[in-house]
Amino acid sequence: MKRLLEAELIYGRLLEISEPHLIARYNKALQGFGLRPTALPSFQIDMTGFSPEIADELGDRDYLDPNRVNRRFIIMTPAQEELPVVHTSFSNTAALMHEFFHANARAINAVTIKDALYGEIEDSVSTVNDIDDLLSINEVRFRVLSAEDMLGKAAELRALVDRLKTVPTAWADDALLNRMVELAKITGDIRENALVPDQLVFRHDAFWANHFGGVYVFLDEKTTTVICDPSVPGFRRSRPWQVGYISLSDHQRIYEFLASTNRLQLPQASWVESSGLYQHRADMVLRGLVNQADPTTDLSAIDSIWLQTWMHRNSALVASDGAYPFLQTMLRTVLASGTIKMQDVAPENRFLLVRAAPEHPDQWLTNRLISQLVPRDFVSRFVFDKQGFYAAYEHYSEKFREYVVATLTGTYLKDKVAFRKRLYGLKEDNSNA
Repeated sequence: MKRLLEAELIYGRLLEISEPHLIARYNKALQGFGLRPTALPSFQIDMTGFSPEIADELGDRDYLDPNRVNRRFIIMTPAQEELPVVHTSFSNTAALMHEFFHANARAINAVTIKDALYGEIEDSVSTVNDIDDLLSINEVRFRVLSAEDMLGKAAELRALVDRLKTVPTAWADDALLNRMVELAKITGDIRENALVPDQLVFRHDAFWANHFGGVYVFLDEKTTTVICDPSVPGFRRSRPWQVGYISLSDHQRIYEFLASTNRLQLPQASWVESSGLYQHRADMVLRGLVNQADPTTDLSAIDSIWLQTWMHRNSALVASDGAYPFLQTMLRTVLASGTIKMQDVAPENRFLLVRAAPEHPDQWLTNRLISQLVPRDFVSRFVFDKQGFYAAYEHYSEKFREYVVATLTGTYLKDKVAFRKRLYGLKEDNSNA
């Protein structure tokens, strides 16, 4: 993973915490969770406050994610909203954090001047033992505390202000007035500074969970659809009257579900040609075959002429694999006729030809599923399914790792928003990927 760290392809774009007063606040939050304080002079955090350095120090990657449910968070600054989430058990953690930051911006801005917010994203289950536990999560509540008890002091001051307004003799209570002055020195004027978050409950929409090897949960108006391995506890048994179950290996049913619910953008020349997605996936396939044939090949040094020569010499391998000639044929077909008859395409090949419908609210989750079903497109896997990418990376040859890192840094990292817009049609940078 050293090469990924150096290229900022893992734990990239994090915020450094090095000021003693900020470290002290972070430590108070850790102690609030029952964890030992850090002795590090500096560390980096993501949007949720997770720090890979502190995780290493504690020997616990899940120190902010106990039981991989009811995620903890530590907010040191409003600037955390612009950071990625680098360690989570649910794909929508970043979306929930975005909603919390957006709904409570005034309070977060005011409190973090002098304090840090911390707490848990609580839901209806404490552990996940089967699919039914995941399906029980309909909404979450942010339980919020503050390291220096700024929230508690603000609440106390608010109560004293109310008493002053409603009890005629309160103006003669010197102890009350002195306590108000003491609290106001800490909290400021609570009439101007909204120190208490306004919205704490948020809906838990469609998501991927990393439990049981990965479970996708899609929500529609009247039905819920779960896509995972059939060995997952509760598969086809949890709430069968309202939940449809699809095996992760059943490409036909997955395709039919995504297409029928308008989550897929089917092949049309208008977007296929401008996106370059088919050429991109064909190149990923071809270079993967080169590495398969000879893992010592320096893929970063080869050009199109070299690849053409290699294909002629290894035509049997290319033909038996089939993906490269298939993509080339489909590209010619869609450019000539404007579309592709998907019913004529084998189910296992269909996901090479589609992307998530850019306007659908589940676009990121759908693209994550597609990238898992098209694993040789390691760029898409990195963009939408980093856990899957990191797991696959561990099995790459050294030369292929070099090529993967060079490709990602030379394309995606140069301009993430433009890259995602061109290849996948995504118009907004709301992923923090």
